[in-house]
Amino acid sequence: MRVISGDLNGRVFAAPDITTTHPMGEKLRGSIFSSLGDIKGLKVLDVYSGSGAMSIESISRGAEHAVAIEANKHAAMVIRQNLNKLNLNNKVKLINAKFGSWSCTSNELFDIVLADPPYDHLDVNEIVKLVNHIKTNGLLVLSWPGKQDLPLLDGVKLIKARSFNDSGVGFYRA
Repeated sequence: MRVISGDLNGRVFAAPDITTTHPMGEKLRGSIFSSLGDIKGLKVLDVYSGSGAMSIESISRGAEHAVAIEANKHAAMVIRQNLNKLNLNNKVKLINAKFGSWSCTSNELFDIVLADPPYDHLDVNEIVKLVNHIKTNGLLVLSWPGKQDLPLLDGVKLIKARSFNDSGVGFYRA
């Protein structure tokens, strides 16, 4: 995998070699960040982080800080290695925990929440909690299986939806 744009453009990083994560492809990642526009100085939450690609791309494009949450220990280890390799430990905080558990103990708010949940174990009860971490006027970007309708979530409005092969992406505004 590689960083698409920004200060770290072209830098390579690893993806976990496990089946419980599905690394987001460059085309989809690029489209999401193109839609987001300028994210300089913003605070980003990357849920179901996998390889840390969304956090890494956010920082490369100027985000002030990112929090990456990943439940799988092996994937979290790969994220830690990626952060070390790219010298991003001071910009990305890695949390090795289930998002639902972390969410119940944190009231931290973010400008952008990026969520790419595992498609084979979608937990709408957890997805609903994403809204609790978005600042007023902030964005939630949710990757979703392309053959399923994006969920309607209380507290946010779906402002844009895009389809990419087997994935859909919803942009929600708080």
